[in-house]
Amino acid sequence: MGVYSNLIPLAERVRPKELEDFHGQEHLLGTGKPIRLMIEKDAVTSFSLWGPPGTGKTTIARLIAEKTRSEFFQINAVSSGVKEIREIIAIAKENRAYNKRTILFIDEIHRFNKSQQDALLNSVESGILTLIGATTENPSFEIIPALRSRMRTYKLNELDVNCLEKILHDALSRDEELKKLEIEIADKEFLYYVSGGDARILLNTLEACVIQEQDKEQIIISKEIIENVIQAKNLIYDKAGEEHYNIISAFIKSVRGSDPDAALYWMARMLDGGEDPLFIARRLIILASEDIGNASPNGLVLAEAAFSAIHQIGMPEARIILAQCVTYLASSPKSNASYAAMEGAFSDVRNKPLYPVPLHLRNAPTGLMKAFGYGKDYKYAHNFDGHFVEENYFPKELEGTQYYKPTELGQEKNLKERLKALWKKKKY
Repeated sequence: MGVYSNLIPLAERVRPKELEDFHGQEHLLGTGKPIRLMIEKDAVTSFSLWGPPGTGKTTIARLIAEKTRSEFFQINAVSSGVKEIREIIAIAKENRAYNKRTILFIDEIHRFNKSQQDALLNSVESGILTLIGATTENPSFEIIPALRSRMRTYKLNELDVNCLEKILHDALSRDEELKKLEIEIADKEFLYYVSGGDARILLNTLEACVIQEQDKEQIIISKEIIENVIQAKNLIYDKAGEEHYNIISAFIKSVRGSDPDAALYWMARMLDGGEDPLFIARRLIILASEDIGNASPNGLVLAEAAFSAIHQIGMPEARIILAQCVTYLASSPKSNASYAAMEGAFSDVRNKPLYPVPLHLRNAPTGLMKAFGYGKDYKYAHNFDGHFVEENYFPKELEGTQYYKPTELGQEKNLKERLKALWKKKKY
């Protein structure tokens, strides 16, 4: 009959039932931290859990429901719709009549469209149900503002080796099926590595190795056995560790350095290793402004369009859109003048006094403000030749300051020539 007559996966069998057995996310579940306080004070509010897969989002939601004696519903945004939400809301209304809390946990809430999210608004705002949303995507992009404003957002961290070690120990020492066997893990570091900071992958890989070797008197889980189970002998990308940051750094530097070929290579490494294409797309949006800027303004337009298209299409076709965006940005003229100018302005704001707005730049909607000189002697640019007049728009103490120093590359050269012709006292 085999070792695993129980078809419940190991990751589900050893899911923590007590807060003390949960490993990781100390910033949320440690003593005095927000989610732990919610449970201890029985004062649960709606919130979203944003973090990588396998970091405890579902477990946290279940622990809250169990410890607060709430009725718990779990749905997945991919397979559920408005009809199911309304049925749960109806139950929640009945529960509230008996002063019982209802918790609705929505996995992958970022996959809900606007109308599906809208269906939750009134019930969340009125407290009919407590919503816990789980997402691997930034809620600022994926959850509509009206719903987001009714929820807190808590960010979960990838699990480090210390957490993975504890989860592995708990599985081996507490699971009734595994305790029947003599198991030795010969290469724990490799097992942690392939898990990518995902507890579910860690436990699923362990279980698959045990099943493969269960007919042996002593089960020794070596690197070779792990490789055979996961069928990935040449792991090239570790989403949880240093290599993740090394490769994204090499990728960004290749685009900045105008090498489309190297950029494509590093991007292929990331995508083949399972990286989220939206993560890459977001970095390209930032790069389009930081490293290309006004030398090729269409770079930002294309990067934003690529992000939107990738969000709609997903992999594997998203790689084609990314390739177009990456090759365009890498081939474009480069300028960090806008970025440097912003940093210069921030430096003055943070390190110098906050000077008052000059009177001529202030709006004067009332007679009293006009009497105090608000707006006096302001020169309306459109009343002058070329729609320009040389005027001081700074506080008096900063008059003549120049942050933006456009390059002569790409379209930014045209901006430089125009500014140079307008502002005689500045060194463009």
